Amino acid sequence: MLRKIFKTGNSVVVSLPKDIIEYLNMDEGTEVNVELDREKRQIVIKPAEHPMAVAGIDPEFAHQINEFIEQYRPALEELAK
Repeated sequence: MLRKIFKTGNSVVVSLPKDIIEYLNMDEGTEVNVELDREKRQIVIKPAEHPMAVAGIDPEFAHQINEFIEQYRPALEELAK
């Protein structure tokens, strides 16, 4: 699948096809690992593994918790004082 690199702000980006994002159960804001395979001259993009996923916590539940924290971060920080 052919994609173009384009500039946005001070960065260059490559858009990822929606069907691939959905297949990998990712969404805007999902953290990924980007690796360079020098031998094969390839860029490898993988969903980031989080400690909660490794510890046996359901990835969907962990995703929901992360979304909750991001949405309510200011209120949670105030409550933590």
